[in-house]
Amino acid sequence: MTQNKGKALIIGAGIAGLSSAYYLLQKGWEVEILEQNDLTNNCSYGNAGMIVPSHFTPLAAPGVVAQGIRWMFDSKSPFYVKPSLNSRLISWGLKFLKHSNQSHVDRSASAIRDLNLASSILYNEIAQKDGFDFELNQNGILMLYKTEKVAQEETELAHKAISMGLRVDILDKAGIQALEPNTQLDVIGGINYKCDGHMNPMKLMQQMISYLKNNGVIFHTHHQVKGFETSGIYIKAVIANDQKFTADRFVMTGGSFLPELAQKAGIKIQLMPGKGYSLMHRPENPLSQIEHAALLLEARVAVTPMDGQIRFGGTMELASHHDKINMKRVEGIIQSIPKYLPDFQVKMPKESEIWFGYRPCAPDGLPYLGESSRLKNLIIAGGGGMMGLSLGPVFGKTVSEIANEQKPTADIHIFNPERFN
Repeated sequence: MTQNKGKALIIGAGIAGLSSAYYLLQKGWEVEILEQNDLTNNCSYGNAGMIVPSHFTPLAAPGVVAQGIRWMFDSKSPFYVKPSLNSRLISWGLKFLKHSNQSHVDRSASAIRDLNLASSILYNEIAQKDGFDFELNQNGILMLYKTEKVAQEETELAHKAISMGLRVDILDKAGIQALEPNTQLDVIGGINYKCDGHMNPMKLMQQMISYLKNNGVIFHTHHQVKGFETSGIYIKAVIANDQKFTADRFVMTGGSFLPELAQKAGIKIQLMPGKGYSLMHRPENPLSQIEHAALLLEARVAVTPMDGQIRFGGTMELASHHDKINMKRVEGIIQSIPKYLPDFQVKMPKESEIWFGYRPCAPDGLPYLGESSRLKNLIIAGGGGMMGLSLGPVFGKTVSEIANEQKPTADIHIFNPERFN
């Protein structure tokens, strides 16, 4: 640890908030974290646990809108936008349409790739530290497909990835099956993104919280931010639970609640919560365990080996926050699994066995990362969408670099948090 640099107050205890605390702590900052829930309830726990340099194409991309419209009329489809006259959703949707083009993809791809690659390296470093064992496995993620149309699209994307320097293998049916000797794959081929990896997000979060607490980070749970006290271009204090929390630097993470949080500070951040579901399955035959994380592409289902079990996850419901579980969407996930993995006959779970969380989705598919120009001692890190866990460490490292007035290692200009102001 280095000499004390001052006090940092972080709002949000998801992976972005915890990673920010981790790297600020290493630079000698006193750190406190405000969290509106307890420490077991955010999107960083129940997700697919994937590290994804392969995801260099932003959510806003050509063809996404047309596919999304087709899916909206299927109650079990992977994607749904709840029709609404909500002005926030309409504004988000118009910006999404504007960015769903090839020039946006080309402009964004290398920056997204670099951010994920940097984060992957940082995960390797964290995994080497005492007290951390979160099942990190950097053996790649398999993109599995059943149709010639998707095979063609994915092969083109794989060649783009190779041209961008990523480690990728394009495999036929036999080649992809050879990577999974213990379970049958009913696919026509697949891509192995060897640059990708996976982990157990629950273990990561628990171990990170334990590390931070043991090193003096103070957590304030069930503290909802009511407002900010400012003086000119600086935040002086955050008001939460009728208390004032002062600091030298403020870090706003907040996950899918980032827009409401930012609005209280007079900043406009465009973001919609994308609800996803996951469930755990223990194979009847332990020998059927899969070796790699995978994406079942046509079904948009994620598959991750985790703690002797398998996590299946999917769907993207764009709507306001609500606690209702759409069992039809979960049924869609369950029914798609044996179409790719015939050895796995997964039973429909009880509602109490289903996890759900909200991916924070920006309308251009890019995260928000950087210093506020409006409030000079505020740093914003969020909006990672489906890359949230993957980007956690690089978010935290970048926050620490900005707080210490160092040039960020990653090029973050395209992720300007106030780009829609």
